[in-house]
Amino acid sequence: MSQVSQLPSLVQRLSARQRALLTVLWRILPEARLVGGVVRDLLAGRQVADIDMAIPLAPEQVMARLRAAGVVAVPTGLAHGTITAVVDGLPCEITTLRRDLQTDGRHAVVAWTDDWQLDAARRDFTINALFLDQAGTLYDWFGGQADLRAGRVRFVGDAQSRIEEDALRILRFFRFQARYGTGEPAPDTVAVISRGAALLAGLSVERVWSELKQILALPQVVPAVRLMAQTGVMTVIMPEGVTLPRLEALEACQPPPDPLLRLAALTQAPAALATRLKLSKAETGRLRCIARTGAPDGPLAWLEDDQHAENVLRSLLVDASHDCLLAALWLCQAQNPPQSARAQACIHLRQRLSGLDVPVFPLAGRDALAMGMAPGPAMGRLIAQVRQWWQQGGCTASAEACRAELARILHTEP
Repeated sequence: MSQVSQLPSLVQRLSARQRALLTVLWRILPEARLVGGVVRDLLAGRQVADIDMAIPLAPEQVMARLRAAGVVAVPTGLAHGTITAVVDGLPCEITTLRRDLQTDGRHAVVAWTDDWQLDAARRDFTINALFLDQAGTLYDWFGGQADLRAGRVRFVGDAQSRIEEDALRILRFFRFQARYGTGEPAPDTVAVISRGAALLAGLSVERVWSELKQILALPQVVPAVRLMAQTGVMTVIMPEGVTLPRLEALEACQPPPDPLLRLAALTQAPAALATRLKLSKAETGRLRCIARTGAPDGPLAWLEDDQHAENVLRSLLVDASHDCLLAALWLCQAQNPPQSARAQACIHLRQRLSGLDVPVFPLAGRDALAMGMAPGPAMGRLIAQVRQWWQQGGCTASAEACRAELARILHTEP
């Protein structure tokens, strides 16, 4: 099925760089069509982040044509038929039409084809199975445009078959439902997802975290996570346990859509979860910092007194970033009644945080040496003791006061 569309008006919604990219690529590869997200978002009137194209040529032919025309062509996914063309620094993934030979719920063995409808039939959702050529013809074999208008996220063909081909489509469903769906999803689709939730255990944790992170970055995350819990999906992907009420309380405070802050609110075991999902070192550090600092018994638990609270915050800045403390203050606020002194202190301190500089401990080894101390572990231990005293005092003690404290310790130690 095809429908004529006004290509010029659609293309005008792209940025100037994206339009220039298409001009170059369509001159070299006139058979190529825009596919998936770019078509979907053009039709929905949304900003287009990435340009993807499909083509009925083998990837080697695509690469040869691009390079002959002087365009950078990178074989980013030859096994899956994908070449990345780069024009003036802007990338475009160009993928050869495919059909599935074999699927196992995680990986697919594919073969090239020149059948556009066959390629569309192997895609996940009708709103992603759309093609648009340079003449302005929209190719829509499965009713994707009507589903987009209706706010309906629907699997291409049989939902169970699509999920059995690749279980990650379960998580993708929740992401697209949250972004494009209106109202409740179809009960039969929810039932199929519930029956297939266990298949998620067979996916690599890297794929699961990549998709979960995108879900947790959505503007309205609670309905998606609530439905994921109801269908048993959360039990499979976060077996450490989840605390949905804490996430709901966090979102009621209207924080920015921060995936790691939301994960800290949702998980009952941040360290174990970070290890199992193989979060990056930076992600693991930030998640643990947010969860530890914003915990009910954490260092922000004594925020009722305003001056003391600012001292605590200044002390925490020595070992944690502004970013981590900002997120931890949101989490702390969410775990207290809205009008409580602690919740109000969290709000006040978020406003003050950006104006606070990271305190610098004013004592160094050379100061201890100047006082006659011998270098070694003992000196390091005493300096660390002074540093702890300095932090407990809100990091306000001067270099002179720190030297005096070091001298006091030296004279009182046996």
